[in-house]
Formats: sequence, structure tokens, C-alpha cells
Amino acid sequence: MEINVILPDGTSRRYPQGTTIEQVAESISSSLKKQAVAGKINGKPVDLNWALNHDSHIEIVTLDSKDGLEIVRHSTAHVLAQAIKRIYGDKAVRLGIGPVIEDGFYYDIDIETPLSSDDLASIEQEMERIIQENLPIVRRVVSRAEALEIFAERDEPLKLELIRDLPQDDVITIYDQGEFFDLCRGPHLPSTGRIKAFKLLNVAGAYWRGDSNNKMLQRIYGTAFPKKSQLEEHLHRLEEAKKRDHRKLGKELGLFMFSEEAPGMPFYLPKGMTIRTELEHFARELQRQRDYDEVRTPLMMNNRLWEQSGHWDHYKDNMYFTDVDATKYALKPMNCPGHMLIFKNSLHSYRELPIRIAEFGQVHRHEFSGALNGMMRVRTFCQDDAHLFVRPDQIEEEISRVIALIDHIYQVFGFEYTIELSTRPEDSMGSEELWNLAEQSLQNVLDKRGIEYRINAGDGAFYGPKIDFHILDALKRSWQCGTIQLDFQMPEKFDLSYIGEDSQKHRPVVIHRAVYGSVDRFIGILTEHFSGAFPLWLAPVQAKLLPVSEEYSDYACQVKKSLEETGIRVEVDMRNERLGYKIREAQREKVPYMLVLGENEEKSGSVSVRKRGEGDLGSMSILELTNQIVEEARAKKQTE
Repeated sequence: MEINVILPDGTSRRYPQGTTIEQVAESISSSLKKQAVAGKINGKPVDLNWALNHDSHIEIVTLDSKDGLEIVRHSTAHVLAQAIKRIYGDKAVRLGIGPVIEDGFYYDIDIETPLSSDDLASIEQEMERIIQENLPIVRRVVSRAEALEIFAERDEPLKLELIRDLPQDDVITIYDQGEFFDLCRGPHLPSTGRIKAFKLLNVAGAYWRGDSNNKMLQRIYGTAFPKKSQLEEHLHRLEEAKKRDHRKLGKELGLFMFSEEAPGMPFYLPKGMTIRTELEHFARELQRQRDYDEVRTPLMMNNRLWEQSGHWDHYKDNMYFTDVDATKYALKPMNCPGHMLIFKNSLHSYRELPIRIAEFGQVHRHEFSGALNGMMRVRTFCQDDAHLFVRPDQIEEEISRVIALIDHIYQVFGFEYTIELSTRPEDSMGSEELWNLAEQSLQNVLDKRGIEYRINAGDGAFYGPKIDFHILDALKRSWQCGTIQLDFQMPEKFDLSYIGEDSQKHRPVVIHRAVYGSVDRFIGILTEHFSGAFPLWLAPVQAKLLPVSEEYSDYACQVKKSLEETGIRVEVDMRNERLGYKIREAQREKVPYMLVLGENEEKSGSVSVRKRGEGDLGSMSILELTNQIVEEARAKKQTE
């Protein structure tokens, strides 16, 4: 009996019933069979040896696809678990879970022996042996009772817990490879020999199922790729990321610090504060040119405000509260309700709209201590927030203007970016009709501007859909920063209105907007993106004066004063050290301009210039140098 198979390109083929996915791949081409690692039947992932018994839509999953890469990594996680069992003994190791994650995989294990990074080499060696054995990886279906009996016999309490939590109608499967087996949905590679390139990265602690009430397990992280060259490239990026780590550079360059007295709350040191101030000035001037009005709202407001806005229902677990005069107050997690009150403070005519209110507002959100990560995940941060109060006929024009502003700012930093359109979430407020209107408005703007974007279904804010901007840094890592959110709900909740051309009250629409997102996080991203070598206009110290001896200290102070009068940020290294040492120190501090001062320079009223990345530029007069630095900073601030 034959069945009909429809391929992704729409073509249809006939095969005998019982034909496997691998045989379908081979019938198309020998190269496809070689690249195939799994398949999809009507969208459901299956192993290569899955037999086809009904008419189906079939897709061959290859090594070079995202699904294929995940299968390679999932199979490697099983090999890791098998190697650990072999080394430490079946009875000494209790297995948890081994999922695929972004850029790799991990496996959680319960083992009495504390593992360290030094143990990873021997585990890798055992994994290599398992790969060389080329063990078939075979799926078997078991009943719930069988599964419980099998893992009870193996004394695997964590697996038993997982089985008990599975839905009653789930098909339970186990994958065997040699003496090892594991509870798993699959699919997997046909055999361990198909794994070509892997690396174990580090060991960490992790609570079972992410619950701090559960036992702490040991988590081994690793990664795998179809080719060794891809693995080497990834490991190189990881090494580069370590060098660029903003926490390391922030400490070395004196930008910011953290203290146990305020976990997850950054302390800005003078040089870091300079960067933050420059970022704010830069955005503030662009906003001024685009008719934004800057405001400041209180850090703490009555809890009823957050109940009215809807934040209480959606954010209360991440908010900080206090009682003042027997009344409950909350530290603001967002700036929007304060801006609603400002709009409502006075009457507005349709002629005034759009009204653009901006704030560099400090917000507080509670994050679990384990989630804190330098400047990237904090408990208090500054949002470069703005709310645009517009008439319905102004929505698309204003969104287009915001997109242009975000594009301009990202270009200055040299960031490429991708865009997502996030649609209605499950816990949304408001009618489906308004949501459809809001989503269509955002889509229209993107389409009219010819912008490529992808739909991120169900990830909108609770009050409206949004456009999210994901910037790519120097290591091609993606960071979600800018956002534009369209909101019909909050104007309703705060009963906002303007007087229309017909002299009647009308409801405005609110556009929420951020470019940096979190200024603090953006500084962390910039630190890693530029590896601490900030562009001239943003550098905390733009020029460092290096007198060759104490004899020229007075001249150095004169030059410093001249440069500072034109707004250049400058330091003098007055230490009684050799010039070579001072130059190396200035290079380590990543200062854009190093200015050497000696006898010749003092006599001629000049400086000897060394520039970061270019080396010795020779002698320049103070005026010539000043003009060069000022002009370069101005130009770089416009386009990087």
C-alpha cells in the first residue's frame, strides 16, 4: 500500500507504507540523506527511522538548520550524562534534566562529589570515547507504570518526579544508547558518532526545577556544533566576551561599582557618571529638536495609582512597597502613570497634540538575587522614557518619527538592529477590536517604511502591542533595547481627554517610547561593544597629558586649562614615572588622545600627539589640537 508525502516546496511523492524519514531523504538526494538528522511529520519532530504510515506533510531536518543544531546539542547532553555515569558510577549520580539552551545545553545532576572546572577534561575524554563507539540512539515507548518501575529500580527520584508530573495522556519515551538510557521526548541523532564538535564550558549550582525550596544540584554547561570550525569560532567569541565583560572593564576603568549594601543597584563612579551624563545630553538635545518636553515625576506614589493603571495586577510581585502615614505607597516600576497625571493636570486642545513628554526616570523592580548580572540585570535603573499623547489620525506619523529617531541614535553607535512586532498577550487589557486596530497601525508604519520585521506573537505589553528593537553588538549578540508601544487602555483608565475641533471631549492615544531602554544596561552594552574604548565624544577622559618629567608639570597644567576651556575632558599624569610607563597606563585606560610634553613642546607651545589606534601623529599647536578634538567629537556624535 502506498502513501502520499507532501514536501515543503509543495511537491507530492508516493512511497510504500512503512518508508522511513531517512529513506525519504535518500530518495530526494544522497547529500540530503547525509545532512539529515531528523524529520517533521505534520510539524511534529520525529527521529530519522520513524516509519510513515499515513499521508503526511514531511520536512527533512538537516544539520545546518536551527532544529538540526538543537538535536545535535540535545544528543550531546545525553552523551554528557552517560559519561558522568560511567566515571562516577551509576549509583553515585542522580540525573535531573538536560535541555538545549541558547548557544548550547546543560545537564543538572545530583552527585555528592563537588565537581569543578578541572573535572571537565576527564568528562570530555569519556564523551569522546562514547562518540567513537558510535552507539545507536534508539527510541522506545513505555507505559507510565513501566517508566516508574524502570527509574525506581535505577533509584532516580528526580526522573520519577518528572514522570508523575507528565499529563495522563502523554506518550512516554526512553532513548537508549549502549548501557545508558534517559527519559526524553526526542528526537535525537541516529547514533553518538554523528556528534563532531563539542566542548564543556563550566559548572554551576542550580536548584532543582528552579525552585529555591528544592535541593541544589550541580549544572554542567556545554555546547556543540556540526563542525569543528563553528565550535572554534564560538569559543573565540566566548573568550572575546570575557575580555569585554562590562563588570571587569567597569572595575578596571573606574566606571561603576556594586555593594552588598544595595544588591543589584549600581553606584556610578565619576568616569561612569560622565558617560551617563553624555548619553542623556545626547538624547536630550535630539528630543529638544523634535519638540519633546522634559519632566520629572516622583519615585514613590500612592498604591491606588498603580491599581488604577493596571500595574498592580501585572507587576505587584516585582514592586517595592512601603507604608507612609498608614497609607500604602509603591516605588515606581515604570514612569507612565506619572505622565498620565501630568497630561491630566490641564485642559488640552486638539491643536496642541501631539504632546510629547520625556523623562530620564529612575525605576525600581525586584529581581531575584540569582538573576542579577552587573548592569545588564539590576533592581533600579534609569529609563529614557517618553509618552506621546496623540490624536488617532496622528498615530502612524508619530510612530514613524520615533522609528527615525531610534534609527539615528543607533547609527551613531554603529549598531545594526532587527525589529519585532509583539502582539496581544494572554493577560491583556481592553477589547479585541482596539487591539486589532493598534496592531494594524504598527504594522502599517513598518510596511510603509519598507522595514523587515518578524511577528512575536503574544509578547506585547498588557496595555498594547509594541515594536521592539534588538541591537547587535560587536560580537553579534542581540540585546532588546528600544521599544515603541501603542496604548488605547491607559488613557481610558485615567479618563484622559482633549477638546476636539467639534468642541467635544475626545480620548487621546498614548505612544510609549524608549530608545536606550535602560540607560544603565545600555552603558553595560556599550562598554562591551567598544571593549571599553569609547568613541571620543563619549570617553570619560578624552585626552591625557603626559609630562616627561616633573620639570614640565607647570606647562602641563597650562595646557590642561586651555583644553578644559573648550570643553575637552582632560587629565594630567603627574607621577614621577618613566614616559613609557605613563603611555602604557594611558593605553590601558583606553584614552583616545595621549599628549606628551617635554622641553621642545614647552618652548614651541605645542604638544606631541599619540592617538588611540593610530599611534604617533607628531607635534601640534594647542589651538590645532583643540580644534581637531572638538571637531572629531562633534562629527562622531552625528554618524559613527
